[in-house]
Amino acid sequence: MQFDHFEIVGIAIEAGLSIMDVYDSSVQIEVQSKDDDSPLTKADIAAHKTIIRGLSTINPEVPVVSEEGRVGDPKKSELAWLVDPLDGTKEFIKRNGMFTVNIALMKRMGPKWKPIFGVVHAPVNRTTWFGGVDVPATKITDAETSEISVKKQTSTQPRLVASGSHRAERDEKFARELGDHELVRMGSSLKACIVAEGSADLYPRFGPTSCWDIAAAHAVVEAAGGFVLSPQCEPLVYDLVDEVLNPYFLVTCSSKWNDIWAQNQD
Repeated sequence: MQFDHFEIVGIAIEAGLSIMDVYDSSVQIEVQSKDDDSPLTKADIAAHKTIIRGLSTINPEVPVVSEEGRVGDPKKSELAWLVDPLDGTKEFIKRNGMFTVNIALMKRMGPKWKPIFGVVHAPVNRTTWFGGVDVPATKITDAETSEISVKKQTSTQPRLVASGSHRAERDEKFARELGDHELVRMGSSLKACIVAEGSADLYPRFGPTSCWDIAAAHAVVEAAGGFVLSPQCEPLVYDLVDEVLNPYFLVTCSSKWNDIWAQNQD
């Protein structure tokens, strides 16, 4: 499938603008609860509609799997878009700015899928990360565009990025076993993006996530020279149809911590 990756960046930015229309309004954000008790706002729906409309103009034959609904059947395709229109809805509701728009292009690998291109856009900071197979990892901030990469040399005191909302004993145990480290709190797929750009060393995730939460950032991390690993220290793969929940995963710039990661899966 041929496409201009900047078109996808443009769609993500447009979706971000639709989110900001709600975010910047003076009225209280209305929140509904979905069947899984996760929150839903007008911004989620507006961003979803914007992305579906944009992707359909690029190739209407490619299915879209979004957190807010599907268009087409991924079972009948070798490619599919995987979308989280607003990753970090809880952060959006808090109005703390730590939310993103995620768009990934996925390729089938038997019953599973892998990301081959991804865009992550942070509307509040007007910052976008993108990259994939044959597309260098890139960061755009306002009008400045630069290629990015993970840290080539890890420091003796690693910089670990963790969720601002989810932190359990398993997270604490892993962190203790790292030894001395710096902890950075952050929401949404921003955590993986700062590993991709070299601002952090690793992001372990022991909490629940869905495939659309991390796939776009996964593509960026790999394009930047990093890794997104399963509990078995293999590249993370995804199920877009039957079991959208991910296993635990580790986003990392190096294999340095693989043993600690593997030992914390029991």
